[in-house]
Amino acid sequence: MAAARPVVRIIGIDPGSRVTGYGVVEVVGTRSRWIAHGRITCAAGPLPQRLLRILRELHAVIVEYRPHEAAIEEVFVKTNVATALILGQARGAAICALANAGLDVAEYSSTSVKSAIVGYGRAEKAQIQHMVSLLLNLAEAPPTDAADALAIALCHAHRRSALVAQKPTSRARRATSWRQMQVDAEGKLIGQLADKQVKR
Repeated sequence: MAAARPVVRIIGIDPGSRVTGYGVVEVVGTRSRWIAHGRITCAAGPLPQRLLRILRELHAVIVEYRPHEAAIEEVFVKTNVATALILGQARGAAICALANAGLDVAEYSSTSVKSAIVGYGRAEKAQIQHMVSLLLNLAEAPPTDAADALAIALCHAHRRSALVAQKPTSRARRATSWRQMQVDAEGKLIGQLADKQVKR
């Protein structure tokens, strides 16, 4: 009799200093099921208070839905460095909440997420919303922040499935965690990082 496939619950985070989106999916094999999504909204005010709100509310989400794994979007610096620095602090608050819950945190670029979900690294927000709704069989599209968070969770689920499907060979040591995997600009797996290169 075949063993039952493990059920893995993944939380995805789209960090922001004003609005942080989250999405939770459950994965069995290659199938993903929607569990929850939402937004943590921070009113205008001192940055430390906004960061504390992100930390506390995300902790409450983790306690409620009990994910096994987590994924978050990387910060992309385009033109406004000051904005990127503030976003980085919001991202740090979210990572602290995830790490405090004992979760390993996988990190994905926006391009990787869009490529995994839409098939195009420069997809628009509406395309992400549409594909997330389609993939998770949602009656209506989630708000953009929550849709991005669900897309991040689905991206991790896809990468996870690809990693599980790989068979080790005697010629090379296979990576044992998502942090040891490399992806190119389009989100395709291209190899693995040595232990000393793995980000902690």
